[in-house]
Amino acid sequence: MPVSTSKAIIYPERLVLLLGKRDTPTDGVQDYCEYLAQALQRRGIQTEIARVEWHSDGWLPALRKLRAQSSGWVGAWVVLQYTALSWSRHGFPLGTLAVLQNLRRDRLRCAAVFHESRRQGTAQRAGQVRGAFQDWIIRQIYNGIELAIFADPLNTIDWLPTSDNRAVFIPIGANLPESRSPIDAANIKQTETQTVAIYCLSDPPNLYNELSDISKAVRIAANGRKLRVVFLGRGTPEAQRQITQAFDGAPAEISNLGLRNANEVRDILISSDVMLCVRGKMFPRRGSAIAGIVCGLPILGYGTTAEAFPIGEAGIRLVPYRDSEALGRNLAQVLDDAHLRAQLSAASRAAHQRFFSWDVIADQMVQALSDSHRQA
Repeated sequence: MPVSTSKAIIYPERLVLLLGKRDTPTDGVQDYCEYLAQALQRRGIQTEIARVEWHSDGWLPALRKLRAQSSGWVGAWVVLQYTALSWSRHGFPLGTLAVLQNLRRDRLRCAAVFHESRRQGTAQRAGQVRGAFQDWIIRQIYNGIELAIFADPLNTIDWLPTSDNRAVFIPIGANLPESRSPIDAANIKQTETQTVAIYCLSDPPNLYNELSDISKAVRIAANGRKLRVVFLGRGTPEAQRQITQAFDGAPAEISNLGLRNANEVRDILISSDVMLCVRGKMFPRRGSAIAGIVCGLPILGYGTTAEAFPIGEAGIRLVPYRDSEALGRNLAQVLDDAHLRAQLSAASRAAHQRFFSWDVIADQMVQALSDSHRQA
């Protein structure tokens, strides 16, 4: 469960959210830091985002710059943002340990947000070696910080020491602005053509399974209704040819909107009727699903609600992995039943307010830092 906010809070005066290499064409971790920083600043906490530019400068110059920069962070909490590829070109993120060593040398209080809590290597031999090294690095980071913040529920992380209370689970939020209420979606939805949103696609070879499953589900659900399938987000511009092939002859209008800014993404999702999310089984850090939840959408995907907590608390229907026929039948049912859609939409809005609001996330992080300060 997320961190309790029942204890008295010792507010940190200053936070530094520390990033590694920028991801392209979009950077979810950068977005996470920007939205979190805004929520922390609303609480009167001085928050800045810094980056170790090892990718462009090289490690030694980047560490020298960090040393000069960190001399001005006296009294601040530094919260390192960990993914393997943000701290390494090839998935061997040894540089994170050098970064932490520099920060501790300056007597700074260090925490980390683990956007990945375990290895990312493939099943091939080289991937297994890379993955084992990543697991070792993650444990070394954990051992060298005062507070470990995980985007996965702690009971799913089998390597965590059971007797150590330095770890907390705080869900990630959607990288979308929250200025408009999803409840207004009913006012802008199309009344005749129903819209199915697909937000982000994987790279090949997984792309082909995803498009095959989406196409089959849409063909089952179409069944004489006017249906529009909208693709947008990461991976969709490059997949235009594959999308066209997968939906050849499908009884639906297909639109590929590609990469859009955050406001446009929010508006497109809010104006949709349902989201299909089939990039593997649903899990707690599935950013595309969280975006749908924040926009009040019913969501259909693969997996079980228990494995997907807290996403599973939203208006979500999950079927066995790659069962595109079950996916299609559920899609048809949700599109047919306006009352069911309204129930699922309300559940998504409630889950947003309970788990995925940036204000809730900021409160949980402040409480975790406060508890760590109290224990020191």
